[in-house]
Amino acid sequence: MPLASTRSGSGPRLVLLHGFTQTSRSWSSIADHLAGRFEVVAVDAPGHGASGELDADLWGAADLLVETGGEATYIGYSMGARIALHAALAHPKAVRRLILIGATPGLRSVAERDSRRAGDEELAQFLEREGLERFLERWLANPLFAHLDPGAAGLEDRLRNTVSGLARSLRRTGTGQQDDLWPRLVELAMPVLLVAGSLDTKFASIAGQMATAIGPNAERVLVPSAGHAVHLERPGDFTDTVTGWLERTSSN
Repeated sequence: MPLASTRSGSGPRLVLLHGFTQTSRSWSSIADHLAGRFEVVAVDAPGHGASGELDADLWGAADLLVETGGEATYIGYSMGARIALHAALAHPKAVRRLILIGATPGLRSVAERDSRRAGDEELAQFLEREGLERFLERWLANPLFAHLDPGAAGLEDRLRNTVSGLARSLRRTGTGQQDDLWPRLVELAMPVLLVAGSLDTKFASIAGQMATAIGPNAERVLVPSAGHAVHLERPGDFTDTVTGWLERTSSN
């Protein structure tokens, strides 16, 4: 069953997947810009938006993503980057190019994963107990979003989600549920762009380590004066980075 999606523009296909608590609408301004040169497919992840009732783990979500997007360049942010990474490993022929924003290939130790799963379960229970508005207030207060202007956070869009869908997503696609994919990064043979904000020191470092692990087909770009939500904080710089890279790798 394909994921809910919207399509615009024409040309080489780009598939966009949002972060946790967002929907495909979070890409609207970027999709409008890219649709002048590309076919843009913006997707609702399992547990989010019009895909809110779908239940899938990371590998299952990756299968659904590729079923929806087909052969394309895949662009994922945070949770969406984790799912897109799984898609590239599971379906390398479909994922022609891969752009990951604020990505991680997983926690390296069982203890770290257990701790993260416990944290995600606590968040899910808070969401179920306190409701969506209180949860989003807590979520957007996360230091990861310290550089995200409230006007760019898309609260109205996030409120389109449901308690049950987001709680399910936390339990099924959270970082604690992710396998340690560090040893598998070398399998990525397609061009890979790793994007992070220069102010997001944790994920900027991870992006550099990922680029080294993947090899010469990977490139890391740090967007100046941006935190974790690069594409929301610095949309112009982000789209310039992406379109320039797509031009350079268009022969692949």
